[in-house]
Amino acid sequence: MTQQPLILHTDWSCSWGGQEIRTLTELRELKKLGFRVGMVVREGAELARRGQAEGIPVHYIDFSSKFNLAAWRDLYKLIRRLQPAVINTHSSEDSWMAGCLARICRVPLVIKTRHVLAPISSSLSYNAFAHRIFACSESIAHQLAEQRVDKEKIIVQSTGIDEQRFRFSAQDRKEVRAQYGITDQDILVGNIAFLREYKGHQFIVKTAATMPENYKFMIVGGGDDRPILEKDIAEAGVGDRFILTGHKEDPERYFSALDIIFFSSYETEGISQSFIQGLLYGIPLLVCRTPSLLEPLEFVRHYRAVDYGDLAAARQGLLELAEHLQRDEKMIEEQRQDIAGKYGLRAMVQNILRVYAEQGIKVESRS
Repeated sequence: MTQQPLILHTDWSCSWGGQEIRTLTELRELKKLGFRVGMVVREGAELARRGQAEGIPVHYIDFSSKFNLAAWRDLYKLIRRLQPAVINTHSSEDSWMAGCLARICRVPLVIKTRHVLAPISSSLSYNAFAHRIFACSESIAHQLAEQRVDKEKIIVQSTGIDEQRFRFSAQDRKEVRAQYGITDQDILVGNIAFLREYKGHQFIVKTAATMPENYKFMIVGGGDDRPILEKDIAEAGVGDRFILTGHKEDPERYFSALDIIFFSSYETEGISQSFIQGLLYGIPLLVCRTPSLLEPLEFVRHYRAVDYGDLAAARQGLLELAEHLQRDEKMIEEQRQDIAGKYGLRAMVQNILRVYAEQGIKVESRS
């Protein structure tokens, strides 16, 4: 019996964030469609633990350095044994190693996914190894092209968001607000993201200090930068109006509790998954002028864009957005449809399948 095509993703990272969520999302959806899937990661990767929990085969290679000759040998043997139809790389080290060896082993389709808006050190691995490059935003695609990555290889594909999972729930709103003591008179401004420096949470803290007492602030997410954020909150004197929930596996419930989203990322951001998730709720939005984050705003009805660190503009933006807290269900549904049409999970899967099909890679029906 002919085996279905094997899709193999590689990743250097051991942490858990948007890049790793994207990898697991793709593998999960492709597995549902009948592809064989697998991942190649480092020992201790959180992605491995979560993948194994979903029945996805995990293979371990030491991607810590591309100068590790033993890792090259082990990876070569693995690729020769597994004979994948697709290898999709994600980080720098694994892209050099897996990309190069995939071409040597004549893997039919090698894809490199670029997640962040930051200059690349070299275009060599992109041009020499990848057949196709998934850029997670138009801005990332433009930057790659400016650095002499072959434009013909680049396909813009942000991470698809499950539009069915992320939708407003009056019950979630009531329960979450009650849990944290948020009243109907309070205006809850929130951000849902991992706690990392470039997410710009310090800007939210400083803005909070300029706002009236009925403005409360919530950041949903975990990360090593929490002690820094706690210190910022204490120094700003807003501890009584600031909620840090820690990491939550059900972020969809917390969006429903918010009145305004304050998305403060200011550099390297692709199109953040939590950003698109929030847009599906139709909640008024304050966002920093980060190139990738400006792209979806053509579909957003109520938003203000400010420069990172401009406290006066952020304060004014929040005050103006507070005039649009009444939900307009017709308008929100239109926004949801527009966002899902371009950034939804189904749209992403269909585009990936199209790229695969161009190389004759598809699930064969079994009679």
